[in-house]
Amino acid sequence: MYLADYHLHASCSPDGILTIPQIARQAIEVGLDEICITDHLDTIWWKDYSPRDSFDWPEVLRQYEEAQSLYGDRIKIRLGAEQGEAVINFDIADKLQREAPPLDFIIGSVHTTNKKLGYFDIYYMEERGSDYYNAIIDGYMEETMNLLRWGKFHVLGHLMLPLRYLQRRFGIVLPPDPWMDRIEEVLRCIVDHGLGLEINTGTGTIHLPSEDVLRRYRRLGGELITIGSDAHKAEHIGAGITQAQETLRRLGWQYFATFEQGKPIFHHL
Repeated sequence: MYLADYHLHASCSPDGILTIPQIARQAIEVGLDEICITDHLDTIWWKDYSPRDSFDWPEVLRQYEEAQSLYGDRIKIRLGAEQGEAVINFDIADKLQREAPPLDFIIGSVHTTNKKLGYFDIYYMEERGSDYYNAIIDGYMEETMNLLRWGKFHVLGHLMLPLRYLQRRFGIVLPPDPWMDRIEEVLRCIVDHGLGLEINTGTGTIHLPSEDVLRRYRRLGGELITIGSDAHKAEHIGAGITQAQETLRRLGWQYFATFEQGKPIFHHL
């Protein structure tokens, strides 16, 4: 079994703790064969939502080269990014990607509501009732479609993220069924644009998307899929990866993907 964690945040993410060499060392200890560092390449500063049009690539490359020197003979280390909040400013997102070094892999993701609701981070939603939650999820779905139409990434990350935050923060478990028509629109767009979908294991707890969504993706012709823990701490690296592979096998997948220089490499499950 080939084990790869394709969603990892190092210290160049605003919420990251570990350096890339520290991540690589921990990944080896938990038995991973390959990792991809996907620090947050966001168009806004989280502290005040002001525009962010630069990224510390020299420090990322310094850490990456150190990790390759120390551990590159024991684990494959890929360099990627999580392109967040491109929908808020596509011009900045384009600039951030132009200024990046050659990347193996890019996750496209949405963490906010729509412009009407002020693009606030859905993690900070309040416990206010179903109309409020529905508005937030509707806004998130709208921006996810806008992100897919832009399409300058390889896979869509953590689809239906608001459902995870509702469960973690308030113990509210909502099925994706009320939004399934819009989810299917998202999945069709992924397939039509030649993109892929991520299974995000949520550090081994709440996997996204749900199995119902994965089944629909497969029925619509979706094949390209990656697996990532979304780890920010050492104890979460590789969490849920084997379980996600088991889910894919049970749902009929034969392969999952890693990436090199923007091209998928398929591994038998």
